[in-house]
Amino acid sequence: MRLSSMADYAVVTMSAAARHCGGTRVSAAELAAETGLPVPTVQKLVSRLTAAGLLRSTRGVGGGLKLARPAAAITLADIIEAVEGPIALTQCVDDARADCGLDACCSVKPHWPIVNEALRGALSQVSLIRLAEVTA
Repeated sequence: MRLSSMADYAVVTMSAAARHCGGTRVSAAELAAETGLPVPTVQKLVSRLTAAGLLRSTRGVGGGLKLARPAAAITLADIIEAVEGPIALTQCVDDARADCGLDACCSVKPHWPIVNEALRGALSQVSLIRLAEVTA
């Protein structure tokens, strides 16, 4: 299993935003400069993270981005789901997708929700505040 580049970049972007928590608002361009990510990529991520309720954007003088809730209340799972959607290792657990030819006779399908919940639970144990810690 591997995260997409966008999910990885979202974690990096949110970690940078968390390091500004409690301070002044920060712009997408500033986050891009701080992380080394391209500005258009950060702008796209900011849009998704704002839509997911993880960032709050304010326009105008004194505007910019801030975390929508405390860094301790945002998890790695929240960030990944904001970009990737619900955490699931297989598509067959999504009732909207019934395109598997083995669906009717699959003995493994009932176990995937257990695996997915364990994975989501592990990702939920890692808070943004922990991700934002600068290590030397």
